[in-house]
Amino acid sequence: MKVLPKETASIFTRDEVRLDADIYRPDAEGEFPVLLMRQPYGRAITSTVVYAHPKWYASHGYIVIIQDVRGRGTSEGEFQLFAHEIEDGIDTINWAANLPGSTGKIGMYGFSYQGMTQLYAASAKPPALKTICPAMIAENLYSEWAYEGGAFCLQTNLGWAIQLATETARLQEDEQAYQELYQAAKNFSFSTPIPALSQVMNKYAPDSFYHQWLENFKPAEYWQNLSPNLEKLDLPILHIGGWFDTYLRGTINLYQKISCRSKFLQKLIVGPWSHIPWGRKLGVVNYGLAASNPIDDIQILWFDQFLKGINTGILERSPVSLFEMGSNEWRNFNSWPSNNYQFYYLASTGLANMREDSGMLNDNCPDISTDDIFVHDPWRPVPALGGHATFPAGSFERSELDCRTDILTYTSEFLTEDLHIVGDIYVEIYCTADTSSFDLSAVLSEVKANGNVYNFTQGYIKVVSNNLPVKISLQPTCIKIEKGNAIRLSLSAACFPAYLINPGIDKPPKEVRLIDAKIITITISSGKNNPSRISLSIAGNREQGTGNRRENIPLSEVHHQHKS
Repeated sequence: MKVLPKETASIFTRDEVRLDADIYRPDAEGEFPVLLMRQPYGRAITSTVVYAHPKWYASHGYIVIIQDVRGRGTSEGEFQLFAHEIEDGIDTINWAANLPGSTGKIGMYGFSYQGMTQLYAASAKPPALKTICPAMIAENLYSEWAYEGGAFCLQTNLGWAIQLATETARLQEDEQAYQELYQAAKNFSFSTPIPALSQVMNKYAPDSFYHQWLENFKPAEYWQNLSPNLEKLDLPILHIGGWFDTYLRGTINLYQKISCRSKFLQKLIVGPWSHIPWGRKLGVVNYGLAASNPIDDIQILWFDQFLKGINTGILERSPVSLFEMGSNEWRNFNSWPSNNYQFYYLASTGLANMREDSGMLNDNCPDISTDDIFVHDPWRPVPALGGHATFPAGSFERSELDCRTDILTYTSEFLTEDLHIVGDIYVEIYCTADTSSFDLSAVLSEVKANGNVYNFTQGYIKVVSNNLPVKISLQPTCIKIEKGNAIRLSLSAACFPAYLINPGIDKPPKEVRLIDAKIITITISSGKNNPSRISLSIAGNREQGTGNRRENIPLSEVHHQHKS
């Protein structure tokens, strides 16, 4: 279907603020449903870093609206992070439903901030909004976006704050501010006395949300008010995530909360992707053609089903589609897999930070109790390498990094059969330190027969209590570890600059000075009296049961649906 030339239109919100949007229409007679994306980066970008251009969606029989949120792009008003997205979202949906040529049915799509605008608008239950497709979002902005395990996500938060501040300088035509912020974004530096406080942000964006996030370092009322209230949300939702996306916790938590109570279809798709990009190659791993981004095709099937009433077969598909790394194919489930755990217990000769054959992962808890002791030196913190909380994200070869003496490694025997890990992963560690607070970083990797080591999931926690064991939630995953390979747990006290360095006491992030950071001695205990262990969610037999159906996401089938 051909598409008419783009048109620009404006609405005025209930408080008389003008919001501007680009509209893409099919070049055909009749009425069409509306697809809406609301975003803060300048509407011409249209999120084409991960989605097809709006013209492509319009060519499938939709009116597509890409709107600048308040205070961004050419829209009027003051931009305040998430502050106006409920009311502005409702006003925009009501306007879009009454556009000439509109059927009055609205669907929304977009990722990250554009995913959050969907949640805020949908929380108010506007009648015209029939379905949403939020990707890479958070329901709880504290624990699923700004902080992980109580630790401030330094690199992602600061990088995003600088990006938004740079766009503000461009809109204000402040060339000096733009140049300094742009250079800061391209040459990330944490060489300030207080790493969390960027000099360029202090200079040009002192009132940024970023500083509020630093101040509110505990889960309290500030975060409850900022996060969307989704208690009454109920409509068909396509949930989209990536195994190496920093906000995957939010995507999966929202799916689980809504799917257990919703009367509508909830579908979850998670690929081997980071926040950006969504494709076959991430880090140093090529996941094959099956990992190529299928989301545009799937969203058309989804919108055809729920906005046009076409039977696309989406209702008959499994609700959960997860890309299994290792086999590099899609696997399908009737629900989030989380009820079949296998445990690996830590064991050691006491030299797990010195020799890679000292720390072991065993099926059974060893009778002998052992302590591994390592020292965290803030002068040379363990650096971030891949994973979900730094960039570049993804899987990298980390055997050299694991040779550091401030990293403990525990490695299993080489597997005699394939191991299919899918779902939640936890690490429970019995540990003590000579400071009142310290951090623990847990990285799970696949060890190849040739000695190469590739991370596939990790977790992080700020420890501020004496409650044992310390439980670290790792990023959920789906991976096949081939027989002949092994798994490894790497433990350290830093992952910098992904997370702010812990100074040894529980201080607000904005008060953590480099000069105050202490050398910390940490003891990890294992064995009968201190059964430190990994809990892995394991998939059942691949060929049995409806909970593990091998329904790939075949693009040939998707394209056939388009033609019909």
